[in-house]
Amino acid sequence: MPKNLTGIKNSKTGKLFFIGSICTFLYWITGHVFDVYRFAFVAAVFELLWLPMLAMLFVLPVLTFIFWVKEKFIIKSFYLFSFLIFITTILLMIFLK
Repeated sequence: MPKNLTGIKNSKTGKLFFIGSICTFLYWITGHVFDVYRFAFVAAVFELLWLPMLAMLFVLPVLTFIFWVKEKFIIKSFYLFSFLIFITTILLMIFLK
């Protein structure tokens, strides 16, 4: 009776990818909504994080899609949700100028 519940247990890497996607989303939205250069400390932190966030924006969606394929496209997977967040972030970056 019990099915293979690999998507429901959600591995630690799935949770890490999900947290990384949320952090990347918040970083890019913060840059569009707030004036991060108003305060020197916030601007310095923002400038230090731009390269890692840019790398996460282009590398992690590919990795989440690969891991989601390995999970056989389970709908309740963190990989799907993080992939959707990355797609949303990329689309917002394109259309929100």
